[in-house]
Amino acid sequence: MQQELAIVILNWNGKNLLEQFLPSVSRNSPKGSVYIIDNASTDDSIVFVEKNYPEISVIPLEENLGYAGGYQKGLKEINAKFYCLLNSDIEVSLNWVSPILNLFKNDNLIAAIQPKILDFKNREYFEYAGAGGGLMDSLGYPYCRGRIFETIEKDKGQYNDNTAIFWASGACLFIRSKDYWAVGGLDIDYFAHQEEIDLCWRLQNSGKKIYYCGESTVYHVGGASLSYENPRKVFLNFRNSLISILKNEPSPTVIFKIFSRLLLDGVAGLKFLYEGKVKSLLAILKAHFSFYKMIPSSINKRKHQTKKKIKPQTTSVIWDYYILKKKTV
Repeated sequence: MQQELAIVILNWNGKNLLEQFLPSVSRNSPKGSVYIIDNASTDDSIVFVEKNYPEISVIPLEENLGYAGGYQKGLKEINAKFYCLLNSDIEVSLNWVSPILNLFKNDNLIAAIQPKILDFKNREYFEYAGAGGGLMDSLGYPYCRGRIFETIEKDKGQYNDNTAIFWASGACLFIRSKDYWAVGGLDIDYFAHQEEIDLCWRLQNSGKKIYYCGESTVYHVGGASLSYENPRKVFLNFRNSLISILKNEPSPTVIFKIFSRLLLDGVAGLKFLYEGKVKSLLAILKAHFSFYKMIPSSINKRKHQTKKKIKPQTTSVIWDYYILKKKTV
């Protein structure tokens, strides 16, 4: 029998996070069943869950498949109309589920929704990964309402709306299961970072909508798996962003956008060098070589996509932010 909502948390050696954040999820989610997909943890986090939350189902994996692979394999074991992919470092609020389910029920074209994501450590401000909903600029740079590069806005109710966005954060991603599987789900080649952007782009290419729900709020720690300046994270973000453009950008502009991004990545590398962050510079170089190796497989995936192509907005967030000094959306 298909349940309405499965709240699915991916875990990897996260006992401390589960101890801290599972209580709010368990307490404030009467409309959903909670699942833990475990990415072959070596700590006793699953023992903790089984002892203290017997109502939560655990799906163990034999190896760490990352965010994309872990969810892709684990979700196959869950029969639900809607999934909520929820990071283990998120505290949910009292009425976080109902407004989102209502949005889904009022518009069948909405495939994915994210709530307002605030900073757990500084609760009056938006959190870096998702904030008030994801956008994409003309060169394929993702940013958010409430967060552009390192400028993070205070929550003053300016994003309390329900509105269409370009991508929904994987930190707290509600999605229709039928739409998820219709486009193939998360791309396991990403391993982690920006795979939700690719997924949302593919969903839009198939004619679906991505939405933000300002009536629902969660609080995210952020950087619990990898800090924002970790070279591994730099590598994944730079490589995966290029892959997403190649897979999803319309034909007339895809080559121009790829070359533009490669050049701007070089500028970012010089900035890292100037700041003494040599490991981050090397991570960009490694990301580019990894991208080159993945070009054939990415082109093959592009060929099998739905033909409709959604273009991001026409403005450049880099130009607006650094030249025009525009720090907010």
